[in-house]
Amino acid sequence: MSDGPLIVQSDKTLLLEVDHDDATECRRQIAPFAELERSPEHVHTYRLTPLGLWNARAAGHDAEQVVDVLLRFSRYPVPHSLLVDVAETMARYGRLRLAKHPTHQLVLSSTDRPVLEEVMRAKRLAPMLGARLDDPAYEGGAVVVHPSQRGALKQALLKLGWPAEDLAGYVDGEAHPIDLDESQWQLRPYQREAAESFWHGGSGVVVLPCGAGKTLVGAAAMARARATTLILVTNTVSARQWRDELLRRTTLTADEIGEYTGARKEVRPVTIATYQVLTTKRKGVYAHLELFDAKDWGLVLYDEVHLLPAPVFRMTADLQARRRLGLTATLVREDGREGDVFSLIGPKRYDAPWKDIEAQGYIAPAECIEVRVSLGDDERMAYAVAEPDVRYRLATSARAKASVVQELVSRHAAEPTLVIGQYLDQLEELGDHLGAPVITGQTTVTERQRLFEAFRAGEVGLLVVSKVANFSVDLPEATVAIQVSGSFGSRQEEAQRLGRLMRPKADGRAARFYAVVARDTVDADFAQHRQRFLAEQGYAYSIVDADDLLAGR
Repeated sequence: MSDGPLIVQSDKTLLLEVDHDDATECRRQIAPFAELERSPEHVHTYRLTPLGLWNARAAGHDAEQVVDVLLRFSRYPVPHSLLVDVAETMARYGRLRLAKHPTHQLVLSSTDRPVLEEVMRAKRLAPMLGARLDDPAYEGGAVVVHPSQRGALKQALLKLGWPAEDLAGYVDGEAHPIDLDESQWQLRPYQREAAESFWHGGSGVVVLPCGAGKTLVGAAAMARARATTLILVTNTVSARQWRDELLRRTTLTADEIGEYTGARKEVRPVTIATYQVLTTKRKGVYAHLELFDAKDWGLVLYDEVHLLPAPVFRMTADLQARRRLGLTATLVREDGREGDVFSLIGPKRYDAPWKDIEAQGYIAPAECIEVRVSLGDDERMAYAVAEPDVRYRLATSARAKASVVQELVSRHAAEPTLVIGQYLDQLEELGDHLGAPVITGQTTVTERQRLFEAFRAGEVGLLVVSKVANFSVDLPEATVAIQVSGSFGSRQEEAQRLGRLMRPKADGRAARFYAVVARDTVDADFAQHRQRFLAEQGYAYSIVDADDLLAGR
């Protein structure tokens, strides 16, 4: 037994003692292959998964390095079965390889003929594979693949447990001069490291907390590519924020940046498009797919990649020859499609725990508080007899929430505050009650921009917003958020809503995130699930009773 900071368990969990002298170095060493699950105060939990181990292999780490790290930092003997499993899991990556061929455009080959035979007999792969290739250079056999199947094939192979090593490379795309203009600012060390990790890997995902400057990582990647770039974002407001940021941080001019949204259809050397416009159908056909072929893109950038809609996954399957960068605060997907992100965008190239960035002073510390209200007697009866699919709506709309929100807004009257919810009628009522502007999906883009700018300028101190403000809305001045309802149990939404507050404050004060929840209902159950991701990042929720809050206790 040693005095290492790590406990390696047979269920593939790794427990890291945060206060140990070697904890920082251990965290750095295990980060490439272990997935962080929970990071409360004293012990952080990581897990070894096939996807995480294949991520490591894709990034150039081998099983021997992983085993060495586990043995070196483990406090107790490492279970032998776990070490064997690590080696065998990582050995599955790379037995199949996709590469260019002098005659055929793309070839799937194997160093292990039985593996190739196994996958060739899989029914789902048959339509993607062409003729066998009789070439002595491929000892384990090879089969021709049409380039259009490169992404779909990688997806299917991952699901079969045989992830292919993609050696086919990337086209450079059409060259276009893009440089960072760092005369008034500098990339932070982790932003530079994230951009470099992506570039050396070729394609992949960068995971950084909300407010940590993911847009600047994207800009740095564009400066490395120096090529035409297609940027995909969540909404028009986000598209315009990206445009403003690129104009401020790079040498690009307004004429070089195009907006491809519901309002405009401009194709320029750098084109910013919304997922929504790309997934718009006309007579059953995606009308704007030609955007992907409009230019010889050298880089495709996916903002909030964890939200990637299914149709864009399919479109991305055709973009495998382009460098691809995904940006996100969390790779959590409620539909479990993290594997598709791995196969179609690329492996995770960089990840930084929220608390680490907070400790460096780059994001604000945050206090999370759950305020529990009770349903009135009539509301309890209505809830009890309601159909299951309407109970959440009834619970989140509890009358008691309005007085709690009023009290919290009054307490923080001097601080820029957001009231956030899911249901439009609830938000309209709160807006009337508080005398505050309301922003929903029905608010025009021009009006949204006007109100967000007024909030940033301090002319408006309180906004009531729907889920349109969850993603890619830059409100660095926001200090308080009060959540009255959410998208059921969405962990990613909870993280994004807290993220609205994470920009560091000029006076160094902490942000406050309130969740107003109806006890003894599905509202409380969903709230608990939503909070899980933030708890795993080290944010503890304190619980306050609404009656105590209103009584000033």
